[in-house]
Parts: sequence; structure tokens; C-alpha cells
Amino acid sequence: QVQVAESGGGLVQAGGSLRLSCAASGRTINYSRMGWFRQTPGKEREFVAAINWAGVNIAYADSVKGRFTISRDSAKNTVYLQMNSLKPEDTAVYYCAVGVVNDRGARDWGQGTQVTVSS
Repeated sequence: QVQVAESGGGLVQAGGSLRLSCAASGRTINYSRMGWFRQTPGKEREFVAAINWAGVNIAYADSVKGRFTISRDSAKNTVYLQMNSLKPEDTAVYYCAVGVVNDRGARDWGQGTQVTVSS
């Protein structure tokens, strides 16, 4: 069984920054592609960013390129999402994903952490 735990969400004003963290443990974690997705009420969960085990294969959604940075500490099975220049449209529940597939879905998910950006 895989355990995935996010932290770091909260309320921030537009233009501000937040850093999300995700710690994963359990079987098949090693060499898994990890990432972040987000979801707002009434909409499908959407891809935000993903990173492979070695940290060299990185992908971002167009909406966050240049503002968000994903990084990984593979020794700690932890992935981070640094979010800068936040916009009200970034408001969502952010989910950590383990075993990301084609940057469209994932094998395991965290419970989610709320990010709210006020205008």
C-alpha cells in the first residue's frame, strides 16, 4: 500500500507564493514519476506538473509555466511544488500523484490540500 501526504496549502494574496510538499511511502515508490494535479468544484482534475525519478524529465501545464517549479528529493521520496506569482485562477485543491501516467492520471493519490488565492 502507498501512503501519500501533502502539506503546505493555504490562503495567499494574488502575486504571492506558496510551497507544497508531498511525502510518499510504501511499495513501488522507487522510480515512480510523481507530480501534482488540481481540481476545482464542477471541473475535472487537471494536470499541473510532473517529474521523473532522476528529476530530468519535467513537464508543466501551459497555465503554470514560468510560475511554478516542481522538484524532487528522491532519497526522501518527497516532491515539492513552488508556486510563485499566484493568480486567483490557481485556486483549487491540489493533489499529489504517484505513478503519473502520460501526465494524464496516476496510480496513487494524496488526500489533497486547498490553495486559495485572493484577488
